[in-house]
Amino acid sequence: MSRSIHRSFRPGLVLFAAAHLALVPATCRADAGDVASPPEIVAAARPGEWVAIAPSDLLVMDLAPDTAGRARRVVIQLLPAPVSQAWIGNIRKLAAAHWWDGTSINRAQDNYVVQWGDPNGDDKANAKPLPPGLIDTSEGGYLTPRFALPAGADTALAQGGDAYAPETRIIAGWPMGLDKDHAWPLHCYGMVGVGRDNPPDAGSGAELYVVIGHAPRQLDRNIALVGRVIEGIEFLSILPRGTAALGFYTTAGERVPITAIRNGAEVPGLPTYQMLSTTSASFAGYAAARANRRDRFFVHPAGGVDACNVPVPVRRVP
Repeated sequence: MSRSIHRSFRPGLVLFAAAHLALVPATCRADAGDVASPPEIVAAARPGEWVAIAPSDLLVMDLAPDTAGRARRVVIQLLPAPVSQAWIGNIRKLAAAHWWDGTSINRAQDNYVVQWGDPNGDDKANAKPLPPGLIDTSEGGYLTPRFALPAGADTALAQGGDAYAPETRIIAGWPMGLDKDHAWPLHCYGMVGVGRDNPPDAGSGAELYVVIGHAPRQLDRNIALVGRVIEGIEFLSILPRGTAALGFYTTAGERVPITAIRNGAEVPGLPTYQMLSTTSASFAGYAAARANRRDRFFVHPAGGVDACNVPVPVRRVP
């Protein structure tokens, strides 16, 4: 199997911590002489600052149990409209058709990605047939018109230098790059994208990967991102690395079977998840603290932060 995401921060997203730490609730402070850490700020966020994630916006992947018989479940949050909607529409159809049942994890490349789908996907004679009605995709869908984005660019984040984008922001809960006309999601740790062959192929959504290493931002605008893992990333990031080129597994015995991938609304008993609103005062304080750690452990505040180093907090409903 040769298909991969092979085709295709420096610090950016500069935050002015002093201004935004003023927004942190007093209850976040460990004591009068200390400044709250990012986890303390998140823990003190008010209930109204958390936003529910609809089950219909989740994709649930169950892997075969591990060698000790323990269940392994990975929960993926899908990007909202208008980003990557052709691929996400296909992913919903593939999940509804239970197409991924019986497929596998086929690749684990160190400091890069874990990838899954049909292990025979490149063999026309043996490839698993795709369900009918999938949408044709193209590289034009990698970009979204800037002003069609969901409302809610976080006001705590100021434009800063970045090696891959004129501007980076957290928009409606997602890390995005922007220029004057377009926006696109960023390849941060835990982000999920679509495997494809060389252009003009843009992938159908049947073959997916998750970033498990340093953010491979060179892939931004070169491949479709469709979501992020919000729970269970450890079941993917600790898998044995493949020994073939690009980290692919060479034998069926190395691959981890996928027992099911379902749309979240189809999964009985799925917990309710929330993410911290990126327009909230607590998120502003959290992002500022990520840029300038002033709690006791840190000696030199950084003065800036990569967009991928401001992961949006997600939790199960307490």
